[in-house]
Amino acid sequence: MLSDSHFRPDHAIVLSAGMGTRMRPITATTPKPLVEVCGTAMLDHALLRLEKGGIKKCVVNVHYLADLVEFHAAKFKGMEMAISDERGMLLETGGGVKKALPMLGDSPFVVTNSDSLWVEGVMPNLEHLANAWDPEKMDMLLLLALQVNSVGYDGKGDFEMDSEGVLARRQEKRIAPFVYSGTMIIKPELFADTPDGPFSLNLLFDRAIEQGRLYGIEGDGMWLHVGTPEGLKDAHTAIAESAA
Repeated sequence: MLSDSHFRPDHAIVLSAGMGTRMRPITATTPKPLVEVCGTAMLDHALLRLEKGGIKKCVVNVHYLADLVEFHAAKFKGMEMAISDERGMLLETGGGVKKALPMLGDSPFVVTNSDSLWVEGVMPNLEHLANAWDPEKMDMLLLLALQVNSVGYDGKGDFEMDSEGVLARRQEKRIAPFVYSGTMIIKPELFADTPDGPFSLNLLFDRAIEQGRLYGIEGDGMWLHVGTPEGLKDAHTAIAESAA
């Protein structure tokens, strides 16, 4: 658990509304958050990690096969649970968080993707993230993974990071060392001047980069990118091997 000397976010949102198209045919009848990795739904992996990190209230947004995700989330007893209903319109990552703001409080909170999975290292990554959070200089703090060590990831990376943790976008035609893992701490006031309806969190990333206030920290352990059926198999193998 986090020590009292560090900021302890107690609200979080798990982004769970996506269509999961790259996971088809698995997601034709099962929403991606409920796809199991080593016998546990990806949503539950996320919720258990948040509970252990001191989160007291968690919002889950729903759109695709929403009834199944909502029913499953309601069964989780480790935190106060709330549903942000996007059945009428899929709002993307930024719009989804904005719609849920009334349930997330006035303090910085955690955003995590339901498919953001880690084999944790020595220190749990939410504790690692909270220990590094500095609201005086940061608007967002992203949990990053080294792309060369990430299981199931075949992209070119997302960010460059300087010695102070300040992030810059990967330059075109180059490979960047760090991948955004899908988990971060963010200030709610950043959404004050954002569009109504769907928009991506990339809008806020770019605004923070312009201000020099987008920071990152390398996670401890191994990040599992579960974006395709092949990535799902790789995640099973990595978790099984880590437990052996």
